[in-house]
Amino acid sequence: MPSPLDNVVTESNTEARRPDTTLAMIVYALLLGVFITGITPVIGVVIAYVYRGNGPRWLDEHYRYHIRTFWIGLLYACISWVLAFVLIGFVLMALQAVWLIVRCVIGFKALQEQRAPDKVDSWLW
Repeated sequence: MPSPLDNVVTESNTEARRPDTTLAMIVYALLLGVFITGITPVIGVVIAYVYRGNGPRWLDEHYRYHIRTFWIGLLYACISWVLAFVLIGFVLMALQAVWLIVRCVIGFKALQEQRAPDKVDSWLW
């Protein structure tokens, strides 16, 4: 006959096997921190590069998503700055801000559901 302690041990084992998603959440926050200071996404992408490959596949996809978000966002920012001289760049900067927010929200929601973000290879979201 099983004892009540068997269930407690099983629950703690299940909890111990759950991957820690705290760093992935922090990286999403650091990517969004670009609106406050420009250096936080760099810190976030370094964390993503360091922790990529250390967890389950769905969590590794989040780190890949972080890295792609950083590099694609940097490309979009450079294009926006160049086009700012003809005034269209300011509109593109606003669109880039929306792009970043939507991409981080989609990734954060998928992280909460413990699944990989949809369309990791997408340039949009």
